[in-house]
Amino acid sequence: MNVSAGEIAARARGEAEVIAEAQPEQPRVLLVDDDDRNLLAVSNTLDDLGEVVTARSGEEALRHLLKGEFAVILLDVYMPGMDGYETAQIIRSRDQTKGIPIVFLSAVNKETEHLLRGYAMGAVDYVFKPVDPVILRSKVAVFVDLFAKSKEVERKARYEQALLDATLRANSERLRAEQELRRAEQRQAAIIQSLPMLLYLEPYDRSPRRPDYVSGDIKAITGFTFEQVTKRPEIWVERLHPEDRDRVLASLAIRQEKGRFSVEYRWQIADGSYRHFLDQAVLLKDSDGRAVEFAGTLTDVTDQRSLESQLIQAQKMDAIGKLTGGIAHDFNNLLAAVIGGLGLLDKRVDFEEEHRRILAMTKRAAEQGSELVRRLLAFARRQTLEPHAIDLAKLRDAVWDLLTHTLGGLVNIEWRASEDMWPAFADQAQLELALVNLIINARDAMPAGGTVALLMENRELPADNWAGVPAGDYVLITVADTGTGIATDELEKVMEPFFTTKEPGKGSGLGLSMVYGFAKQSNGAFRLSSELGVGTTAELWLPRAPEGASVEDKVPLRQTQHRSAPRTLRILLVDDHEGVRSTTAAVLADLGHEVIEAASGTDALSTLKSGDCAFDLMISDYAMPQLSGTDFLRHAREICPDVAALIITGYAEAEAINDRPEGVEVLQKPFTPSDLECAVSRVCGST
Repeated sequence: MNVSAGEIAARARGEAEVIAEAQPEQPRVLLVDDDDRNLLAVSNTLDDLGEVVTARSGEEALRHLLKGEFAVILLDVYMPGMDGYETAQIIRSRDQTKGIPIVFLSAVNKETEHLLRGYAMGAVDYVFKPVDPVILRSKVAVFVDLFAKSKEVERKARYEQALLDATLRANSERLRAEQELRRAEQRQAAIIQSLPMLLYLEPYDRSPRRPDYVSGDIKAITGFTFEQVTKRPEIWVERLHPEDRDRVLASLAIRQEKGRFSVEYRWQIADGSYRHFLDQAVLLKDSDGRAVEFAGTLTDVTDQRSLESQLIQAQKMDAIGKLTGGIAHDFNNLLAAVIGGLGLLDKRVDFEEEHRRILAMTKRAAEQGSELVRRLLAFARRQTLEPHAIDLAKLRDAVWDLLTHTLGGLVNIEWRASEDMWPAFADQAQLELALVNLIINARDAMPAGGTVALLMENRELPADNWAGVPAGDYVLITVADTGTGIATDELEKVMEPFFTTKEPGKGSGLGLSMVYGFAKQSNGAFRLSSELGVGTTAELWLPRAPEGASVEDKVPLRQTQHRSAPRTLRILLVDDHEGVRSTTAAVLADLGHEVIEAASGTDALSTLKSGDCAFDLMISDYAMPQLSGTDFLRHAREICPDVAALIITGYAEAEAINDRPEGVEVLQKPFTPSDLECAVSRVCGST
């Protein structure tokens, strides 16, 4: 059957008219919330913007996504079963849904780390409950409009294709289609110009690679103009990060075979800094199937990678802190039994001189273990601090006394302090220990000798600061050396427990981790910067002491003078660790006291409830299952209100110990028999 050219053109025009007259589909919004009231309220707010599809769980939302497209997803963060974060992660992992914008709805967790987690999961925005209808409508309207316009572009593209078939003899229609296409390109160019992204076209077999066309603000992203890039095509390879170059060039070599290219790398921009770029491209072919060029995008993902790195590092350090805190608790119980047992042996057995040296050596090893545990607790931020105002002018003498026999003659300390230094608010003993650790690390980094510069100055931090600490006045203590320096890939690891850059046997790997934990627990910050062969600078930021805070000279608890107990005491001893309980009971018995033992707070309360309140002192471990030491003493005080009390602990949050009943003292494990005797005398001597 013969069909004239006129009929073909008329038919093509008819098809184009049908496409042009087709009604665009109504944009759909997916609302996910387990609360029916929220679903109803938000649906009523958005019903005139598009079709609102509701889901009461993450699973139901995923089923809806399999059935059609959505302009935007409003996703509640906290839901039973699959929460918002997990749902968002699954949505982003699927090719057919990863491009849908996600807006999180949250009633809590406005902290930075939760926002970072949401953005890391793929969120483009947050809306906090109770939802402001105007704000919600404006945010959703943007995505609905963008979706509608994208569908409009697709519809017009089909329309323009039909016109191209019909415009063989219809120049006027062809001109109109070109004008529509030009306007669409202008809109797309305006959007691309505002994004950290470039679109490029690159010939299929060009070497070295150089694009013929680039859309976007190339100078803002790379620091170079398009003309500079075309004149020096080798610039792309030259500025690849050395660690990424081989991997990227290998991916580039096989892109012609695969027909696609996707690789992330670091690239040195014009100012000398490195940015993270995601480079993706697909191969375009002509009508005969011959390869023509690669069409690709170059996206600056530096900010995303930085946020991801910060989040991962924060999560890692928190997990390590919890682990080390738990280990420290177990070690303290073991060391308490060891040190107590050694004290009993020393008191009860008349050793020969050689055996006494062995005993002293063993006690010293146990004390070193105790110091190791204290450093673990410092990193885990679980040690009990006694912060007060510290006169930094007097700190030099205290630290110098600790270092007199340690530094040696090759290292000199240069102290510099600003005039009118503010007092710092921290635990002085821990601050002195932190400075000693930093100075010794600086000494070890300069085996041939040198100068350690220690600078103290008053500084202010704004609200949006690098450390994430509250805005305000801080005292900055800087310790700088001109030593060997630390490699970039090791800089983030040096504050983790047991990681050390020193040779085996020359470092425990706990010095910097202790300083980091002390700074964090003191509501301050710690930062390291280093360059190989140049040196290392450590910054310790501590909050300024509040107005009116007096400068105190604290005497360590275990050095406090005491008077002997006036009489033999009847003591109720509560500890769930059998070894510590038995050793402590034996020490108390050696001191002449009568000891009643209990393996738990519940057992001890049963003894008290039986009517036996004839105790002079109650000694309780803090961390016990079911009933903690502080909870036990609160109940015990209700039954026997006049009995003195003492808490012994190997590990506990400082805030939890501070919440103890009034008049209850704390003795840290591991303790020596003399430490225990002093504590008992202090507590009972005051009653």
